[in-house]
Amino acid sequence: MTADGGQVWVCAALSDGDREAADRSPGGRLDRAGLIDASMPVRMLDIDPETLHRAYNGVANSTLWFVQHMLYATPFAPAFGQTFALEWEAYTAYNEAFAEALADEAAPEAHVLVQDYHLALVPKLLRDLRPDLRIGHFSHTPWAPPDYFRILPDHIADAVLEGMLGADYLGFLTERWARAFMDCCVRQFGAQADYSPGGMTVSSGRGGHETPTRIGVHSLGVDAPSLIERASRSDVDDRLATLHQAVGDRQVIVRVDRTELSKNIVRGLEAYADLLRRYPRWRGRVVHIAFAYPSRYDLPEYRDYTAAVTSTAKEISEEFGTPDWQPLILHVEDDFARSLAAYRLADVALVNPIRDGMNLVAKEIPIIASALGGGCGLVLSREAGAFAELGEDALVVNPYDVTGTADALHEALSMDRDERRARCGRLAAAGAALPPQQWFADQLAAL
Repeated sequence: MTADGGQVWVCAALSDGDREAADRSPGGRLDRAGLIDASMPVRMLDIDPETLHRAYNGVANSTLWFVQHMLYATPFAPAFGQTFALEWEAYTAYNEAFAEALADEAAPEAHVLVQDYHLALVPKLLRDLRPDLRIGHFSHTPWAPPDYFRILPDHIADAVLEGMLGADYLGFLTERWARAFMDCCVRQFGAQADYSPGGMTVSSGRGGHETPTRIGVHSLGVDAPSLIERASRSDVDDRLATLHQAVGDRQVIVRVDRTELSKNIVRGLEAYADLLRRYPRWRGRVVHIAFAYPSRYDLPEYRDYTAAVTSTAKEISEEFGTPDWQPLILHVEDDFARSLAAYRLADVALVNPIRDGMNLVAKEIPIIASALGGGCGLVLSREAGAFAELGEDALVVNPYDVTGTADALHEALSMDRDERRARCGRLAAAGAALPPQQWFADQLAAL
């Protein structure tokens, strides 16, 4: 909250164009320079590109993200040496820049909401600068259990936890992730945790204030009316016609992901191949539409993973394809309208992440399939945050179990259409229960 009673979004410049815009805006305020709509105030921070790279890619996306998703190949990584020490200095400076900007923008006793693992240190830093503020932080990722979180050096683990405990209120997507954070505080420095549902707190004396930090769960959902309206537009209709021509009257399995390591796309493709091998009745009768859009392509692990996705897809097409049947349609170029068209075609949605904070695709596909299609079955990983809400009506799988996932796909394809539609309707209702506007308002109210 700013001095004039309004709101401002603080973000970092990512490109040369962003930095140029920030530099020619008074105080980095793009709205005051007339570069954006004045009703949407934005302050953009021109952080040194090398500092940004080390903080964002070296620590946030290559370290904290890997820890929270439990994805390290530990015989080889991580290795916390001098390079990481430099990256941590950059991460600290990056967080300091945000804390200073927020302290400058916020009115007395204002409410400040900080987002995600990139800014884990901000609450304590901001608390030290402005003890009058009400500070919240929301985590969009999973949280690792203590034994895995302790991969981090103790002083780094302490700094992350203490940084977040500078907040008055911490929000998580599921109770599972909230409790994992609390367990880490207990294990790392003997914090006192109250796990009472609806009243969770952590007391440690850390983070710059003595008041217990309250913990809450806010399960982000989908703005269903807006999504359905967008999926009804003519550009989606055009892409739907193209896909329908390729699919014909066959059943369709749909997945839409970024090519992040956690999304488990390769095992999903292997499960589809296993389905076709062990249940040959589906050959020629089903098509798998798999959209795997680029993500973090500046990191070598992601480039390698994208290559593995395309290689596995090619093997499936070569093994099973016939002159009149294309078993797999893979696209790696981002196209939102095409994704929505696939949602409308879905008979089965496959969402099988190794580990995911929520996964909104698991909510979006049933919403569109229920409103504009014939309804779909959902094959869902038990390691997705969405499992807490959708597990009862989904076919739940262990994401590492390729055979089990293939069996779930077979069950979903074989499901009575009335049951499929009924399940899909309940999935859609659950997915739309807390749309983004209400999700954000609830955090402000809790704060």
